[in-house]
Amino acid sequence: MPRLFRGLSGRLLWLTVIFVMLAEVLIFVPSIASMRMNWLRDRLDTAAAAGIVIDGLQPAELPRAVQDDTLLATGTKVIALRKDGTSRLLAATDMPPQVDQVFDLANVPMLSSMCDALDTLVFGGGRVMRVYGPIGESDMIIELVMTDNALRKDMLKYSKMMFLLSLLISLITAVLIFLAINRMMIMPIRRLTHSMQVFSEQPEDPSRVFSPDRSRGELAVAGRHLTAMQAQLQRTLKQQKNLADLGLAVSKINHDMRNILASAQLMSDRLTDVDDPMVRSFAPKLLRTIDRAVGYTSEVLAYGQASEAAPRRRRIRLADLCQEVRDILAIDPDAGVEFLEQVADDLEVDGDSEQLFRIIHNLCRNALQALTTFDPDDASMVRRITVSAHRVGSVVGITIDDTGPGMPRKARENLFSAFRGSARSGGTGLGLVIARELVLAHGGTIALVEKPGPGTQFRIEIPDRPVSLEDYRARA
Repeated sequence: MPRLFRGLSGRLLWLTVIFVMLAEVLIFVPSIASMRMNWLRDRLDTAAAAGIVIDGLQPAELPRAVQDDTLLATGTKVIALRKDGTSRLLAATDMPPQVDQVFDLANVPMLSSMCDALDTLVFGGGRVMRVYGPIGESDMIIELVMTDNALRKDMLKYSKMMFLLSLLISLITAVLIFLAINRMMIMPIRRLTHSMQVFSEQPEDPSRVFSPDRSRGELAVAGRHLTAMQAQLQRTLKQQKNLADLGLAVSKINHDMRNILASAQLMSDRLTDVDDPMVRSFAPKLLRTIDRAVGYTSEVLAYGQASEAAPRRRRIRLADLCQEVRDILAIDPDAGVEFLEQVADDLEVDGDSEQLFRIIHNLCRNALQALTTFDPDDASMVRRITVSAHRVGSVVGITIDDTGPGMPRKARENLFSAFRGSARSGGTGLGLVIARELVLAHGGTIALVEKPGPGTQFRIEIPDRPVSLEDYRARA
């Protein structure tokens, strides 16, 4: 199919032609009705002129040849004149046996005129009609009897002329509208589309940014917005590329740094065996510092991965997992931080033990860091981390609560956002990001819960895997 028929401008062209033709149809009906009435009135006027002349020749009678010429000139079969309450037959030939239609031209409603016109146009031909009407302002009435053959023939000619004229008008209108719309809309839209296509091929090329017009039209405004969007996208792509390069460099540095810190950690463990009191006092702090550095590098490397591995789910005892988290945290008794577990020994969760450990460990470690750096006004305040869990149906809810200072407003607004959602100075916020990603991989949810007292509380919900029909039958 040619492009003219497939494009928006082509469809607009043909729709304009169709709509103009439909409008012409609405005009055609009253127009053809008016043409029919004028045609009948012309016949009455012609017959009236001849009738007045004939009436003046009374009491003489017209010769047969003159009557035939008069009937031929008026296209009628019978001419009669009503005057002073009497009717006189002026000329007649081939009197039809019956009259099919009677029309009084003195009073014809518009709707009836249109219906009669369509009836004659569609079904006419060979029918005898009787037409009468007044002569001017006098009280005389001229009456004709004729067939509708000539009337229908002239109406068909008129309809053909109207159709051709309407088609010409619609084509001219459509072409003018097409040229105007193509100039004002289609060409700018094509320019916008072409710019999008060219920009998408090489979005980093500044020369492919759209150059908008300075007019105030809607398309010009859209063009300026497209330019701004493409420029913003180029800046974002440039930033992403810089971040990707930076991320690769950081990953390499972290990889080597983690190995160095691991070696330093092994050597630092031996400091606890030294008898020097000063070394003994600094050794735990040095070990904790190295542990934090190792954990930080591990989180950065884990966040830089494309995605976490799919969880290898199985039934695990949540109490054992919480005990392992407590051992890894190695909370210093002198720190004054309590770790409270409120998990039933027989509570089981359907999940990946390693990933669940990382989730709970990240949240508990954040809570421990908040409590150890928190300096409350009330020295008697209890510093506590509480891990509780319970099952409701097929969902296990895990709550990690602390009595620390709570999360600052900025951290709440950027919760679960890397490098922006950290609750402490110098933090990365990667722990929450990783925890959320692992929870979502289990089909669960994690949320910060509003609590009336001080501190921070996270709630995790881990649903069991749905059991397939085959597995159910195998277990049954």
